[in-house]
Amino acid sequence: MASEECCKKECCKIDAVVSVDAKGQIVLPKDLREKAKIKPNDKLAIIGFERDGEVCCIIMLKVDALESTVKNMLGPVFRNAFKLEVEK
Repeated sequence: MASEECCKKECCKIDAVVSVDAKGQIVLPKDLREKAKIKPNDKLAIIGFERDGEVCCIIMLKVDALESTVKNMLGPVFRNAFKLEVEK
């Protein structure tokens, strides 16, 4: 259901088509870098999704965003786990 809503709002779309050079490098277009606030030396996490043993989708996330998401999700879990250990 959420993905259907996402598609109706056009949150996910093709922003650019890029080529891979002989060294395996790609260039992210300037307008996309500006829109995503990607600056020189920013770190990007590459996530590959597999289907039938082959990578079918590749997603890039800014490491800073990924880090905060993981902290927000796992932080309370670890705090509660350590709290339970201390109480024993």
